[in-house]
Amino acid sequence: MKGLHVESVGSGSDLVMLHGWAMHGGIWNGVREQLAQTYRLHLVDLPGHGLSPADEAETFETMVEKVADFLPQNSIVCGWSLGGQIAVELALHESQRVQKLVLVSSTPCFAKRNDWQWGMDARQLQLFTENLKQNYKVTINRFLTLQMSGDQEVIEVLSELRKYFFQRKQPDPGALQRGLEILQTNDVRDKLSVVQQPVLLLHGENDVITHPAAARWMDQQLIRSKLILFPHCGHAPFLSSPEKFVSHINEF
Repeated sequence: MKGLHVESVGSGSDLVMLHGWAMHGGIWNGVREQLAQTYRLHLVDLPGHGLSPADEAETFETMVEKVADFLPQNSIVCGWSLGGQIAVELALHESQRVQKLVLVSSTPCFAKRNDWQWGMDARQLQLFTENLKQNYKVTINRFLTLQMSGDQEVIEVLSELRKYFFQRKQPDPGALQRGLEILQTNDVRDKLSVVQQPVLLLHGENDVITHPAAARWMDQQLIRSKLILFPHCGHAPFLSSPEKFVSHINEF
């Protein structure tokens, strides 16, 4: 599979699951069994994450290409956070194989810009880059905590997130740095209006990493979309409300 580790379980329509920055395919363990009852799940470890080897020449484009190399026909592609941007690119470049998209806590542009107020401050992203080099574990723990900020079940959900995250070896440091560069520079806003596939947007109302206003903006740009906001929820609705998360995908 061109160097990517992909775990496939269950039977039914193909559902490809793409994680976010610094994570891995095991992050979906809380909804894995429920989804596998209906779908053939493909849990992807992106390059340099989980069990997938790193590539020093990795770019956003080559990351998309590696996922496309194994993408089944008539796939539903579910992308969380950064994985959502990969899903959008797959929908455009592999339109014959991508049937539907599910974008979870995603955004077309992570960094705040003059014409985009719903991004993270550039200095905050830069601090992640600097701190990673000094103390990986502390920085990752801060990032995990930030993801659960605003969640009404923050202690329980954060504990679950940490449990899944540390089940596999830490991501490659170079892959993390390259991923942060992608977060700082990538912008797919102008591509959303040409996505033809139906899109389900699932987003936490209290998300501080990808602001819910970004999801509302995407809902307005996309041709065929449905937005579901999870109340009292941070950046990981599949951990905060797993049954509701699975139910919305099944209905979609």
